[in-house]
Amino acid sequence: MKWYGNIRKMRVSMDPIDHSKARYLWCGMDRVESLTTTDIHDWIGKEVAFNFDGEINCVVSGKRIKKTFGEGMSYDAWLKAPQAVASVFNPELSRIHEGVALRDQAWEEEHHNQPHVVYISQTSGLKVGVTRVTNVPYRWIDQGATGAIVVANTPYRQLAGELEVALKANLADKTNFRKMLTHVEFDSELLLEARESAFDWLGEAYESFFEEHSAPFEIHYPVEHYPEKINSIRLDKVPHFHGVLQGIKGQYLLFDGNRVFNVRSHAGYRVSIEV
Repeated sequence: MKWYGNIRKMRVSMDPIDHSKARYLWCGMDRVESLTTTDIHDWIGKEVAFNFDGEINCVVSGKRIKKTFGEGMSYDAWLKAPQAVASVFNPELSRIHEGVALRDQAWEEEHHNQPHVVYISQTSGLKVGVTRVTNVPYRWIDQGATGAIVVANTPYRQLAGELEVALKANLADKTNFRKMLTHVEFDSELLLEARESAFDWLGEAYESFFEEHSAPFEIHYPVEHYPEKINSIRLDKVPHFHGVLQGIKGQYLLFDGNRVFNVRSHAGYRVSIEV
């Protein structure tokens, strides 16, 4: 198989039969035009070659750029596009529930003035996070979480962010990607205990939003072999590489030789792939 286009993050879903198994589709673009998706599971166990031709295109406008900001944006897009609004990175800053847009009214209504959950995921360790209800469990797969549990349900993003900020005093909000890319055992009791602790840390002021009954959610990834020591591949430094694909976790491709490739951080890079 041969493929040519601009990288985008992989599309994730759950296996229709075994709902604990993560599924992946490769869905790049021809600059900003959609290309046919590919079931990337067929690549596992095969030799895969990447060739970067030096061209990077902004994921918003498609124009050629020298470096990316955020996930594949030009500097102009980073300053103006709704996908880079401050409340994406700091949910507590959102004001769209008050009718106040930070950047784009329609986009923020659609994405931030919607029901959100506050969750604890088991990635490299326990971390707190926020996502729209409709992004569960896909957000957890993108992070490479082995499992997750919902702590609270909120009617809009800002309130979820407020709870997240309160929990950051006791829980991490970042993932150590090196540890995440090793084999992390799912621990349902750990997640249940963490949720109970979160209830205590948040206190009565937020009690009406607590989710007390949802079960820990376990996620299995299509990985034949986990790396023992992480060697990251950057196309800027290594424009041509090949190897046997041994698995997929989060938004990473795991290759032989303990090499890992972050698909998401290469959004906009124009490459050819041969399997």
